[in-house]
Order: sequence, then structure tokens, then C-alpha cells
Amino acid sequence: MNIELAQRLARLRTTLDEHQIDVALIGPSADFRYLTCRRAGESERLIALIVPQAGDCTLLVPELEAPKFADCAFCQLHRWRDGDDPIDLLARTLLDLGAKTVGVNDEFRAGFLLPLQERLSGRRFTRVGPLLARLRITKSPAELALLREAIARVDAAWARFCAEGRLVGHTERQVARQLSDFLLEEGLEAVAFCIVASGPNAASPHHEPGDRIIQDGDPVVIDIGGPYQGYYADMTRTPVAGTLRDSDFAAAYEAVLEAQQAAFAAMRPGVACEEIDRIARDVLATHGLAEAFTHRLGHGLGLSVHEPPYLVGGNREPLRPGMVVTDEPGVYLPGRWGVRIEDVVVITEDGAERLTRSPHEFLELP
Repeated sequence: MNIELAQRLARLRTTLDEHQIDVALIGPSADFRYLTCRRAGESERLIALIVPQAGDCTLLVPELEAPKFADCAFCQLHRWRDGDDPIDLLARTLLDLGAKTVGVNDEFRAGFLLPLQERLSGRRFTRVGPLLARLRITKSPAELALLREAIARVDAAWARFCAEGRLVGHTERQVARQLSDFLLEEGLEAVAFCIVASGPNAASPHHEPGDRIIQDGDPVVIDIGGPYQGYYADMTRTPVAGTLRDSDFAAAYEAVLEAQQAAFAAMRPGVACEEIDRIARDVLATHGLAEAFTHRLGHGLGLSVHEPPYLVGGNREPLRPGMVVTDEPGVYLPGRWGVRIEDVVVITEDGAERLTRSPHEFLELP
């Protein structure tokens, strides 16, 4: 077991002890990957990592998945075959550990958890997801290196599209397909999302690319990202297809960029997450656009695309060195257009560093 993985498990065990949880039960998820450095796909077949306060971990896996985990030396590997009762095996494992309080991560399927609770009546079940989130919220140097690499590959894909891609006359779906090809060719494991939202569709922050043909003068919100060795990149830019024809859009673009830069300038240890969101919102308010900013300013990024901390009103948690967040103000005018500019930022000891390197300047693409 590598040193970093050992440290993660040790921190989890300390946390379990502090919260009087006897054992953590982790299903396929970012939490699972964080604690095993292995990816497990969610399916109807039970896969579970069992982490007691002390002693060896247990990994319960279907026989056909076992080869993927054969070299997990820090775990006892318990295999089950189709036709076996994996819930019974899991229940007996927890009973053998003497577990009275079981912490379950948020992604553990209800279809497994509910029958397990029936068989372990009298045991207490509680959420361990929020505790794992606290462990994952600040990134180690090794994690930051992977995030930097993921983001660099997205930057490279975007640069290729700016040089080779075309918007005018193509459908959103066609543009998304080309962008996705570039992301994969630059070495991402997968394309997690590729939003291409043109013209009035750009007023929908999570629009799914469709068959609308992009017109000359359309603003196009392009939000792209995916994982590299499990760690995610996330970036948004809003070019105009062809030639800008709406001066209101140009003004809104500059307002959004001003809000983004103001938020970034305020990021440093000790500043509350909600304060960063407020700063960006106040900038947009001076331009009369506060009501058109309909989502939080940003979210954490790591083994999940969205994870704590969230830069949103009501979140008083202070920023800390090693936190990685997005900075993505947006303005959306239904029936007309939208604009969003998004970078990934890491909080440093005395401020913040922008990891995304793609330019922010207003861009017209053919």
C-alpha cells in the first residue's frame, strides 16, 4: 500500500473513532476510489469496502470482478458468485467485526442497504459521507499534480478547437462531438460533460447539445471536462459564432469577466465561501445583472465533478490551503442568450492560483 493511501485510511479510522462509528461501509463512488485507488462501477452486483476502526479492511466483490482487485494487499478479498447471497455475506462480516454502529457512504445503494438493515436489526446506521468529504476537501500535492494535468489537457483541447473548430452552420451536437474527440485525444479518461448551448439555448445553464444549427452572431456557452487518473477538470468559455451582433451581450460578457476576476482576487485562506459568492454577485448587481445570475459561484473539484466546498450563500466555511474550487459566474437571459466563464482555482497559503490557463478575452470563432 502506498504512503498516501495508508494516510487516508489512518485519517478515516481516526475520524470513525472520534464519531463513535465502529465501521465504514463504502459502495462504488469517489469515496471508494479515494480509499482504494481503484475504480468500481455501480451495478446490481454488490461491491463494498468495509473499513473497521482497527484491523484489516475487507473488500466484498463479485467473482467476475475479483481480478481487478487481486493486488489490493491492504484488504481481505471476499468473493461471491452469482447465486450467492451477498447481503448475507456482508451482514456476517459486520457481525464478525462486532459492529454496533455502521457508517454508510451516500452512494451505497438503498437496494443493498435496506435488506442489510433488516438483517442487522438493533445496529445503528449513520451517514459517513460528510466525514469523508471533510477528508477529501483539501488536496495533497499528489492530487494537485493530477488536477493540474487534467486541466492542462482540457486547456489543450480548447486551444485545438479555437484553432480548428467551426461553429457557424454546425449543430450543437456536431460541435460537442468534435470537442469530445479533442478531449479524448488529449488524454482524458472520458468526457464527463460537453455542454454546447447556442443562442437562446445558452440561457439554460445545463443545456444538453441538440440539433439546433448555430447561427452567425450566436453566443455559445461551451462547458467541457472529464477525468485524468480519476481527477476532474472543468472549464467554461462563451465565444460568439461568427461576428458579434448584440452589444448587450458584449456588455454582459465584460460584467461576468469582472465578477469572475473580483471573486478570484478575494480568494485566500480564512475567507468564507459565501463571501466569495457575494463579491461576484455584487459586481453583477452594479451592472443590473444580479437577478440573471441564477446559480452558485462555484463548487469543489477532485475525484468528483461537484464536491465540497461550495461557493454559495449560507456557506460560512472558510477557505483553506489545498481546497480546489471553480470560479464560474454566469448571466442568463431567457429567450436571448447566456454567458458563463469558468476556471479552476486552488487556494494557496497566502492567496489563490488559477489552474486553468485558457484565455478569458472575448472571442469570435468562425
